[in-house]
Amino acid sequence: MGAEPPHRLTIWAVSDGRAGIEAQVLGLAEAVARLRPADIVVKRLSRSWGFPKRRVIADTPIAPPWPDIWIGAGRASLTLSRAMRGRSGGRTFVVQTQDPRGDLSAFDLVVPPEHDEVAGDNVFSIIGAPNRMNAEGFARDLATFGSHIDPLPRPRVAMIVGGKSKSHDLPPDRARRMVAEVARAVDAVGGSLMVSFTRRTPEPARRILADGLAKVPGWIWDGEGENPYFAFLAAADIILVTEDSTNLATDAATTGKPVHVLAMAGGGAKFERFHKELRERGVSRPFDGQLSTWSYTPLDETDRAAAEVLRRFDARPGDSPR
Repeated sequence: MGAEPPHRLTIWAVSDGRAGIEAQVLGLAEAVARLRPADIVVKRLSRSWGFPKRRVIADTPIAPPWPDIWIGAGRASLTLSRAMRGRSGGRTFVVQTQDPRGDLSAFDLVVPPEHDEVAGDNVFSIIGAPNRMNAEGFARDLATFGSHIDPLPRPRVAMIVGGKSKSHDLPPDRARRMVAEVARAVDAVGGSLMVSFTRRTPEPARRILADGLAKVPGWIWDGEGENPYFAFLAAADIILVTEDSTNLATDAATTGKPVHVLAMAGGGAKFERFHKELRERGVSRPFDGQLSTWSYTPLDETDRAAAEVLRRFDARPGDSPR
């Protein structure tokens, strides 16, 4: 008789639904599912501020049957994540990405970025954040958007623009300088530019960049229809990414393409540590007005974290409920 097929896991990917946060839980869940058969269920949370205290509301029930693995991220998930082992009677293996900023004992595994400097026996730090980048996704999106991208002259430069956050901003004057610097650099190499904005890009900066770069050969995504973000990264020879987002820089670092980091207004010690890590690994360099090329070993942190999730999941005591 043949070996019994492995138990098909159920994984809940739990977040507040913001694109960058959901990408972390989905990316890690999908990486686990590439290693072992699994069904992934997305759970999106919101917080209600009613009297006498705020409540967490989910778009689908947080109720039995409980998952084998719970992967949470973001502030809205923390209360439920901390309660999940108790609610499930120890059946659910609880993973939290980012820094929970408090007692870590409620989690089976915490997967924070190295630059948050979190320590503990149940901590597995990675560079940046888990993401959804993988060869299959790149190939799929390249096929989807090939008719738009294939005619563009090389070198193709992907420009991924973040925006306003607690630590950074992209005011109009910086956006205008960015237009001049990037347009001059792309013109110097005779290539083309593929521009994608995020939801956090301020509307004035978006208009300035779109209008100012319109004469550069390429494609500026207008926000309509499916986002060609994956395809831009896959098709690029060189990548420009604003310094405000761990997610964007980590995504770019999975490609093995040279990553130039665009300066913004603001900053902070954590981001300085993060970008220092990327520079030391040969992934990125500050954008100095010229589009240089170099090579490095692509980051594979999400798959590395997924393997650790399964290693610890399998290593639980034999009498732990499954």
